[in-house]
Amino acid sequence: MKPSVRLFTGFALVAALAAPAGSALAWGAWGHRMVGVVAAESLPSDLPAFLRTPEAVAAIGEYAREPDRWKGSGKVHDTDRDAAHFLDIDDEGRMYGGPKFTLETLPPTRADYEKALAAVGHDSWNAGYLPYSIIDGYQQLVKDFTYWRILQAVSASEKDATRKAYYVADLKRREELLVRDLGVWAHYVGDASQPLHLSVHYNGWGDYPNPNGYTQSRATHGNFEGPLVKAVAVDADVKALVPAYKDCACTIEARTVTYLSTTVSFVEPLYKLEKEGGLVATDPRAKAFVDERLAAGATQLRDMVVDAWKASATGKIGYRPEITVDDVISGKADPWNDLYGKD
Repeated sequence: MKPSVRLFTGFALVAALAAPAGSALAWGAWGHRMVGVVAAESLPSDLPAFLRTPEAVAAIGEYAREPDRWKGSGKVHDTDRDAAHFLDIDDEGRMYGGPKFTLETLPPTRADYEKALAAVGHDSWNAGYLPYSIIDGYQQLVKDFTYWRILQAVSASEKDATRKAYYVADLKRREELLVRDLGVWAHYVGDASQPLHLSVHYNGWGDYPNPNGYTQSRATHGNFEGPLVKAVAVDADVKALVPAYKDCACTIEARTVTYLSTTVSFVEPLYKLEKEGGLVATDPRAKAFVDERLAAGATQLRDMVVDAWKASATGKIGYRPEITVDDVISGKADPWNDLYGKD
């Protein structure tokens, strides 16, 4: 979600538009839940069955709302996390109008990104760091799936009763953690399908060249992703727009850039639709726009989960030395110390 007020520095203070209290919940509860549920319902049958149960699907939908429900936890908590939900991209495709890098040329880590922003007097708390939230969550999921694969194997093959009991219990914990990690991460993947979470024009066009006379209303963001979505979006309609999984044969970084670049292209069409009076529940164009964007979020979430599952087949756990999934399944490595702990 966008923080209700973001602290800007220097010239950017002039451009800041503070969202009205309670308005800036990305997709709102209705939309975030829908992205999580539709994505989970669209998982292919070769993924672990526990992720596809009705209970897991419902839980993923609820956890997908969680980062918005954290808001108000405290100054340290909120200041650090609020910027995880967005990325301010200007009309030249640059971050926050400062560093001369685009989505395609983002620094490889958030630390590098922070240094680049600092060099021009900004930081990621102002500019947002949504791409890094998505990549971070994906990498966590790969690790979770790697542990799951290993625990599933040793739970079935272990002969020692004490170890077996631990493995069975830890497999259950891992499954619970996977649902939670996937669900919370789903929030950020969902944020990235909402055009106003990827633009300096996040709540009205703002103090920028506006030759087309787009709205300056500070209710734009909240009205679009909250009441409008709840009024027009239906799970079945959104799910019907989700295609089968397609392997992009690319890295998570590349997939994320493509996804966000597509979402950015919907910023001006959203404002154009609003100007034409079409961003209302009674206009079928509004429903088509909302359904397409929610389906895009669900599709990317589903595809990224599948990618994470596939990547986990060659995943590693432990350290000095690391062991692979194949090492454990083949009997080459004993994972006890890396699973139960050796220190």
